[in-house]
Amino acid sequence: MPPEPKLGNLFKLPTPLPATEVFTALVETPHLRIERIISTGQTTPPGQWYDQSQAEWVLLLQGSATLTYENGAALAMGPGDYVLIPAYVRHRVDHTSSEPPCIWLAVHGELAD
Repeated sequence: MPPEPKLGNLFKLPTPLPATEVFTALVETPHLRIERIISTGQTTPPGQWYDQSQAEWVLLLQGSATLTYENGAALAMGPGDYVLIPAYVRHRVDHTSSEPPCIWLAVHGELAD
């Protein structure tokens, strides 16, 4: 018998919103992870960088955010904006809105440009 379909809603947020970011795995295989991330003002701590072994494609569904790359380039993002961050490209999150909270859809894996 096939497995039951999984139904969810990316815009249904926990109440109350926790003080920390919320990472929810939606699909996970050995080579691919799709997750929803809820940010409410969190940023990458000073002096720290994300340096991931897999590419990450992120779509900002709600809110506003700023990503900064190690080379100094900054990317202001709003609803509907997406970016593909190649593996090992050092980056950080320098801003996320809290009103409204940021809702991200992130895909991690071996992704082509």
